[in-house]
This record gives sequence, C-alpha cells and structure tokens, in this order.
Amino acid sequence: MVVVQAQDADSAVMALERHGFTITRLPSQGGFLGRRNATLLIGLPAGREEQALQDLRENCRQRVEYIAVPLESAPLALPVPTPITVGGATVFSLVVEHFEEV
Repeated sequence: MVVVQAQDADSAVMALERHGFTITRLPSQGGFLGRRNATLLIGLPAGREEQALQDLRENCRQRVEYIAVPLESAPLALPVPTPITVGGATVFSLVVEHFEEV
C-alpha cells in the first residue's frame, strides 16, 4: 500500500503498470496540510519490491512548499512563510496470507 500526492499518482501508476504491476487506486486525503492524495494498492510477487520502489522514487518527488504561519508574538499576527517538505511516497508493506483473483 502506497500513499502519494494526487499530482504524482498518474505518473506513478503508469510507471508501475509498464512493469506489469496491477494497481487499485483509491482517492484519499490527509496529512499535515489536508491535501488530496491517492492510495495505491499494489500486489507484489516476491522479488519485485525493488522495481516497484524504483518506479515510486522516480515518479513521486518530494518538494518544498511554503505555508503561512502566523507569528504569535506580533501584535497583528502577521503570517510568516514557512517551508515544509511535501510529496514523495509513503510505503506500507503488508504480508498477505491469501490472494485470489476470481
């Protein structure tokens, strides 16, 4: 299971499908900024993990964005641009005891 930013999802899915992976894509939302994400469910046969990780590394880049954080000590609570790192891919590895396509 992989969570990626919505803007990276199309390129990640295309790269994974080019290498023969079957993907189920679910829309999701969350994280610090509450941005739109995509959760990808990918069934990986043993020994194919590294190819999937390589595809994700190449297509799900981290980037720096700025958010406005108000200065609490300022009398007018002026927002200060604060850099945060977003993007990339969050990968969860789960062992599946049984899998069947019907």
